[in-house]
Amino acid sequence: MADDGAILIGKSGKPENLLLKLANRHGLVTGATGTGKTVTLQVMAEGFARNGVPVFAADIKGDLSGIVAPGDSKPAFVNRAKEIGVKYEPDQFTTVFWDVFGEQGHPVRATISEMGPLLLARLLDLNDTAEGVLNIAFRIADEQKLLLLDLKDLRAILTFIAENASDLTTKYGNVSPATVGTIQRGLLVLENQKGDLFFGEPALDINDLMKTDRDGRGVVNILAADKLMNNPRLYATFLLWLLSELFEQLPEVGDLDKPKLVFFFDEAHLLFNGAPKALLTAVEQVVRLIRSKGVGVYFVTQNPLDVPDTVLAQLGNRVQHALRAFTPRDQKAVRAAAETFRQNPKIDTEQAITQLAVGEALISMLEGKGSPEMVERALIAPPMAQVGPCTAQQRQQAINSSPVKGKYDTMVDRESAYEVLMQRKNLNPDGSPIEASTDGGGGGGILDTISGWLGGGAPQQRPKTGPGSRGGPLPQSMTEKIITSAARSAATSIGRQVGTAILRGILGSMTGKR
Repeated sequence: MADDGAILIGKSGKPENLLLKLANRHGLVTGATGTGKTVTLQVMAEGFARNGVPVFAADIKGDLSGIVAPGDSKPAFVNRAKEIGVKYEPDQFTTVFWDVFGEQGHPVRATISEMGPLLLARLLDLNDTAEGVLNIAFRIADEQKLLLLDLKDLRAILTFIAENASDLTTKYGNVSPATVGTIQRGLLVLENQKGDLFFGEPALDINDLMKTDRDGRGVVNILAADKLMNNPRLYATFLLWLLSELFEQLPEVGDLDKPKLVFFFDEAHLLFNGAPKALLTAVEQVVRLIRSKGVGVYFVTQNPLDVPDTVLAQLGNRVQHALRAFTPRDQKAVRAAAETFRQNPKIDTEQAITQLAVGEALISMLEGKGSPEMVERALIAPPMAQVGPCTAQQRQQAINSSPVKGKYDTMVDRESAYEVLMQRKNLNPDGSPIEASTDGGGGGGILDTISGWLGGGAPQQRPKTGPGSRGGPLPQSMTEKIITSAARSAATSIGRQVGTAILRGILGSMTGKR
């Protein structure tokens, strides 16, 4: 199915190959529903895996999961193999299944900090004002060294901001409790859609997506996205986050003989629908620059108009299945698709796009020097693994034998912003008051009283012995008053010294003096 350094995609009058050394120049697979896009995606995924390149792909309908099982020699595929001039040999590929909800694969998680305010604002569909408050929340968390790992951490820091809005205004700008409430409502909606399962630890290690099996073949990573598509904004944000993580963490490697990872974006239009300009700019930059990290990105969508021109210009390897021209917009899409190809004088590209049969496509791949070949009408090669969904038993068997089994299956909830802010309020994580220790160990007495006053703790309380008892703080003894006064004086002096040292350090760094 592939020559050395190439993947056979199909055959026109000649084999149509995708060169591995140019596979990191990205690509596009388009076509109307039912024209064969998923089969083409599977052919490409099999070819990459066979050549030792790991693959990550979202499985929208579950059809791609069959790659874990050998093909069953369907007559249509056997006959197509003969037409193309290759032998049909059933094959199967090492597959790791992932699922944001943890139902059909290993859970996929990211922390709030890793997601960042830009993508999180996109996920919550926030306006500019709310996005500004979200940025303030991240800034305060950084300055106070508060870990933002899951949704309750973000809620806690937002509550802190709302409660201290008047004190924060002079440093960070106006913070309206109403705006904080808008963000909190967005988080509630996200949680109701099970988006809270995505945020937390252990977070996904991208190196686990870049493995090969014992035979040197690339592992195929399949994201179960059928239920995820019920929240398309979460789907799109997750894929953009993953792409940005790859870009940020992988080293520069230049042009390799083959990619380190190939990434397939199915239903790519969901990435760009309603996306703010800042996000589109970020996507364009990542797509343009990530090739130097050894990553190839392939967009799969129905209509080439779904992809912005600035991104479309970066996609060198093209496979175009049939489009239907029933409406003016459809006709515009057909013309746009035809114009993106390097024209072949033997083919009326625009007309051919509307006449392609299932399993046929127009193909234009990058050739040796990186320029696109003339477009050709070709028959797509048959997949060698199973076409269509795998069984539940096959999926579970793959999960049980997975190289990451046990690593992500149990969520970890360590101390983070929520727990720290609750402690500051003298509350346990469950919201109950923290009871003062009554044992005699660990110091106690006057020293505990002093540390409580210095730390802002509450003074000792009268016990409430009955309905008529007033309770309230006990009066200080003379000794306690003297010690309190001395402690406050010392704290004030220490505070001045620390403040002076900090100011001196800042000025020294500005002037170059110490």
